[in-house]
Formats: sequence, C-alpha cells, structure tokens
Amino acid sequence: MRNTTARKGDAAGAEAGVAAVTRALALMEAFEVGESTLTLAELSRRAAMHKTTALRLARTLALSRYMVQTDDGQWRLGPAAGWLGARYHAGFDVNNVVEPALHQLVKETGESASFYVREGDIRSCVARVEGPQSVRHNVRIGERLPLNKGAPGRVILAFSGAAGEPYESIRERGFHISLGEREAEVASVAAPVFSLNWRLLGSMCISGPSSRLTKAKLEKHAKVVMRAANQLSYALAGSRSAATPAAVSRWHP
Repeated sequence: MRNTTARKGDAAGAEAGVAAVTRALALMEAFEVGESTLTLAELSRRAAMHKTTALRLARTLALSRYMVQTDDGQWRLGPAAGWLGARYHAGFDVNNVVEPALHQLVKETGESASFYVREGDIRSCVARVEGPQSVRHNVRIGERLPLNKGAPGRVILAFSGAAGEPYESIRERGFHISLGEREAEVASVAAPVFSLNWRLLGSMCISGPSSRLTKAKLEKHAKVVMRAANQLSYALAGSRSAATPAAVSRWHP
C-alpha cells in the first residue's frame, strides 16, 4: 500500500514539475521581438497565469539569470537566455531542418522540391530533393539563376520589398505560380521562408514540366507549399510576433 501511494505521489510530483517548466517557458516567450521590458501585469496576461504565479516563476528564473527585474519593477530577459540562444545558433545547421521539409513536400506533392536563397542579384539553389517522376525539371544544388524569372526568385524579390506588380500581389497571397517564365515547358509554385526575427531566408518551391503541372494543379499544390514554408519558418523563426508577415499569419497551419 505504501509503495502504491509513493508511486502516485512521484507521478503527481513529476506532472507538477512539467507544468512548472511549461509555465516558466511561457513567461519567457511572452516577450515579442524588440521588447526590452514588460510589467508583471502584462507578463501574467500574456502567459495566461495569475500575477502571484508569474511573480514566483520570474523570481525563480532570476536566480539562474534567465530573467532580470529592473529598478522600476519591470522584467526583462536575462543574460542566460541570450547565452542559450547563442549556443543554439552555434550548433544549428539550417539544412538539418530544410532537407526534411523538402522530403515531406515531395511526399505530399509527388514533385521535386527546392530551396533557394538570394546571393546579390541572383538566387542560388542550396537544397533540393528529387521527385519520383521519371520526367522532371532538373536543377543542380549550387546552380545560380535569375531573381526576376521563375516563382522562387519572384517570391524572394516580393518579400525583400520589391515595389509594384506582381510583387504586391505575391505579398498579399503569400505564394507565386510560374508557367514557362524562365524555361519553356517548366512550371513551379513557391512560397517564402523566414528565419530568426522573421527576416526573409529564402523560398521553397516545387517544380516540374508544365504538361503535368497545369495551372489548376499548381493552385492546388500552392496550399501545400505555403503550409510547408510556414511550418519551416516557425521552426526557424519561433513563435508568432508583430514582425510575422501577414501572409504567413493568415496561412498559419
């Protein structure tokens, strides 16, 4: 009987410990990008917890310098939070996240998937996963292509702030479809991917022969590409903030 009671007590303690960790993380995640300090009242509101709970957690986090209380009584993230972020980025390889996302995109669409980044006035393919189709559009990793031709380049320009059309429309809907724009008989659909602080990282796309990828099929795949690009962005950029582009927020999975 005593053993059963002890086990139940251990389980309850473990659950309470997990809940405390979850609440502590919620408290630190309450800060938006660019915000230096928050009042206790605002912290508790954003983290959806009582003020006394928020204060207890903040003081506990302050012991390890994950949070700091300022002279005027407000709270800010502490140096330990910065060191943790620095360690994460030092050991982070974007391809460890990008390539699995491309594999999943190929699985869902049956088409080849690529990831492009901007290099000056061109775009470069930095990751690619070939689709299962015997007839497909071939692109080599490292290949440099124009920015102003093809869906991936147009998306990069649009979310880099290019003015006028088609860029205003691309920013509004969050993706772009290209039919024979760079190469005749080649079609693609692309969406933007963002990194830390919601800065543009590049664009993700699927591509193939236009005989198979008709406009109707591309429009159907556009939702899948947008969802994949948004999931990758949230993996890289973190939680939603005021800096999150409207197109991403609207299509957030």
